[in-house]
Amino acid sequence: MNERVIEILEDIRPDVDFEAENKLIDDDILDSFDIIAIVQEFNEEYDININPDDLEAENFNDVKSMVKLIHKLQEEDF
Repeated sequence: MNERVIEILEDIRPDVDFEAENKLIDDDILDSFDIIAIVQEFNEEYDININPDDLEAENFNDVKSMVKLIHKLQEEDF
Protein backbone atom coordinates (compact mmCIF):
# COMPACT_ATOMS: atom_id res chain seq x y z
CA MET A 1 0.00 0.00 0.00
CA ASN A 2 2.89 2.38 0.68
CA GLU A 3 3.90 2.36 -2.96
CA ARG A 4 0.40 3.20 -4.20
CA VAL A 5 0.02 5.99 -1.63
CA ILE A 6 3.34 7.45 -2.80
CA GLU A 7 2.17 7.24 -6.43
CA ILE A 8 -0.99 9.15 -5.56
CA LEU A 9 0.97 11.78 -3.65
CA GLU A 10 3.52 12.17 -6.45
CA ASP A 11 0.71 12.68 -8.96
CA ILE A 12 -0.51 15.58 -6.84
CA ARG A 13 2.91 17.01 -5.89
CA PRO A 14 5.70 15.58 -8.09
CA ASP A 15 8.18 18.06 -6.60
CA VAL A 16 8.14 16.46 -3.12
CA ASP A 17 10.20 13.46 -1.96
CA PHE A 18 7.46 11.72 0.00
CA GLU A 19 9.72 8.86 1.05
CA ALA A 20 12.10 11.24 2.83
CA GLU A 21 9.76 13.87 4.27
CA ASN A 22 8.19 13.34 7.67
CA LYS A 23 6.80 16.81 8.40
CA LEU A 24 4.69 17.48 5.32
CA ILE A 25 2.18 19.57 7.24
CA ASP A 26 4.39 20.93 10.03
CA ASP A 27 6.93 22.25 7.50
CA ASP A 28 4.20 23.66 5.19
CA ILE A 29 5.20 21.38 2.33
CA LEU A 30 1.56 20.49 1.70
CA ASP A 31 -1.11 23.17 1.71
CA SER A 32 -4.87 22.91 2.13
CA PHE A 33 -5.45 22.46 -1.61
CA ASP A 34 -3.02 19.53 -1.62
CA ILE A 35 -4.82 17.94 1.32
CA ILE A 36 -8.20 18.29 -0.41
CA ALA A 37 -6.81 16.57 -3.50
CA ILE A 38 -5.17 13.83 -1.41
CA VAL A 39 -8.37 13.19 0.55
CA GLN A 40 -10.38 12.90 -2.67
CA GLU A 41 -7.90 10.47 -4.19
CA PHE A 42 -7.67 8.33 -1.04
CA ASN A 43 -11.46 8.23 -0.69
CA GLU A 44 -11.83 7.00 -4.27
CA GLU A 45 -8.83 4.65 -4.36
CA TYR A 46 -9.46 2.94 -1.03
CA ASP A 47 -13.26 3.28 -0.79
CA ILE A 48 -13.05 5.15 2.50
CA ASN A 49 -14.50 8.38 3.84
CA ILE A 50 -11.99 10.74 5.43
CA ASN A 51 -14.01 13.00 7.72
CA PRO A 52 -13.16 16.51 8.90
CA ASP A 53 -12.24 14.97 12.27
CA ASP A 54 -9.48 13.02 10.51
CA LEU A 55 -7.92 16.15 9.02
CA GLU A 56 -5.20 16.53 11.64
CA ALA A 57 -1.54 17.19 10.90
CA GLU A 58 -0.53 13.93 12.57
CA ASN A 59 -2.52 11.98 9.94
CA PHE A 60 -0.84 13.69 6.97
CA ASN A 61 2.72 14.49 8.08
CA ASP A 62 4.22 11.45 6.35
CA VAL A 63 3.35 8.43 4.23
CA LYS A 64 3.37 6.09 7.24
CA SER A 65 0.71 8.18 9.00
CA MET A 66 -1.44 8.34 5.88
CA VAL A 67 -1.28 4.56 5.42
CA LYS A 68 -2.17 4.11 9.09
CA LEU A 69 -5.21 6.38 8.64
CA ILE A 70 -6.33 4.48 5.55
CA HIS A 71 -6.04 1.13 7.39
CA LYS A 72 -7.97 2.50 10.37
CA LEU A 73 -10.80 3.77 8.17
CA GLN A 74 -10.95 0.53 6.19
CA GLU A 75 -11.24 -1.45 9.42
CA GLU A 76 -14.06 0.80 10.66
CA ASP A 77 -16.07 -0.06 7.57
CA PHE A 78 -16.18 -3.74 8.51
